[in-house]
Parts: sequence; structure tokens; C-alpha cells
Amino acid sequence: MEINDENSASTFTPFNTSSALLKVRAAENAWNSKKPEAISHAYSENSVWRTRSQVIHGREEIITYLTKKWQKELDYRLIKELWSFSGNRIAVRFACEYRTQDNQWFRAHGNENWEFDGFGLMQKRFACINDLPIKEEARLLVWDGDKRPKDFPSLSELGL
Repeated sequence: MEINDENSASTFTPFNTSSALLKVRAAENAWNSKKPEAISHAYSENSVWRTRSQVIHGREEIITYLTKKWQKELDYRLIKELWSFSGNRIAVRFACEYRTQDNQWFRAHGNENWEFDGFGLMQKRFACINDLPIKEEARLLVWDGDKRPKDFPSLSELGL
């Protein structure tokens, strides 16, 4: 199915397969843009995240968290894959690759559970993430630009 993320913020609940896929790809594209301010607008004003050992409240904290994240996680690339959805909730699995300032590459694997408000904004995000060091030549998430090309393999196709 072709995914078009135009106007994805207006994807309201309850989700169907098409709208859930659209929402996941839009989130992936947004995070790959690495623009914290723009990304924050996909979340409700009072959004709550649990990510690793942190709890993040609201857009301002989201912006601060993402800004610091991408200061440390260089050459970041992310793929998200729809796992399940029901009503106003979506579950995804993901993998991302990045390097640190000392040129150590990592691949992070994880799962996220999302809950949306009636306007299609994410109000809750619960993430479980594991970071594994990899060698540069083991990277799989390699493409030009900020968006994963439509013909680039999915996580499942990459064996991740």
C-alpha cells in the first residue's frame, strides 16, 4: 500500500488499516526530519511520554528532549512498522541507527504504544528501547535525504 503523509495530522480516530499506516509513516518521516519544533505539533499540549527512564510532559519538554537526542545521536535513521491498532491506539515496532561523536554506531530496537486524542494528536507515548553497538559496515538503514524512499525495505524485509 502506498503511504502518503500529506495532511496526516488530520488522521482522526478510530483508525482503520489505511489511516494507521498513514499515521505510522508520517511519524517516521517527521522523526527522520530531526526538527523538534515541527515534530512537537503532532502531540497534544499535555502529551505524556515514557521513554527509557524518562517521563516527558508536554510539547516544550518534547522539544528539549528531541533537541538533546539529536545532538548526541548523529546521522540518525529510523524505520517504524505498524504492529497493531484499535480505536484510538496504535502499536509500532521500530529500529533506528545512529552514531555518537566518537563514531560508535548503534542500532536501537524498540516498541511504542501510542494513544491519540479526538483531534488525531498523540496524547500518550510509551516506548521500550534497546541500544546495541554495531560496526559501521553492519548498518542497514542507509539512504539519502530525510525520508526513507518508498521502495526501501521495511523492518520485516530487512530481517529486523
